[in-house]
Amino acid sequence: MLALADPELDNGPRTEKSATMRTCAVSREVRPTGELIRFVVAPSGEVIPDIKRRLPGRGLWVSATRQAVAEAVRRHHFSRGFKRDVRVSPALSQRPSRVAIAALIHAADGAPDGIRKLDALTRPNAGDPGAGDQGQAPPFPIIGCLTSAELDLALGRSNVIHAALLAGPASRTFLSRSQTLVRYRSADADKTAGTAARTSKI
Repeated sequence: MLALADPELDNGPRTEKSATMRTCAVSREVRPTGELIRFVVAPSGEVIPDIKRRLPGRGLWVSATRQAVAEAVRRHHFSRGFKRDVRVSPALSQRPSRVAIAALIHAADGAPDGIRKLDALTRPNAGDPGAGDQGQAPPFPIIGCLTSAELDLALGRSNVIHAALLAGPASRTFLSRSQTLVRYRSADADKTAGTAARTSKI
């Protein structure tokens, strides 16, 4: 007789490459993997977030909101889900936000920073006084969830206020992870769809 698989526990990062849906260990709802955070048990026995979904071992999935992770800690979902004694920091719900920032790709090579360079990219006539300000929203995503210090960390530079990422796979990864960060920080995950980006095309 075959044993039934744990719906919220995966069999390792290799099995997740093609997976698009997982079960939240807290709500038991089946959701897209982009709306969940994968957690694994480190060799030390501590539960840690796996934002990039590459860490070895079986992974437990929790909705990507601070409230859901805090609930998982409070109700001991990690010990039950992993079916073993694990160490869970009381501040675990604060960690995915910091890890998500650190996981934002180092995009310095594709990020002409500074408002003047940004204007040159977003408004072709920015340097022409006679062209005027078109006053139109730029036709690409705008990320407004990061502080200057967080931009410094994400882009590997100092004193970054504005930055533009050139189109490509790296920029799409940056956008996806930024949206995850916004969703996690938000009190209402259902209202974050338009916060990380004002358009859906990069």
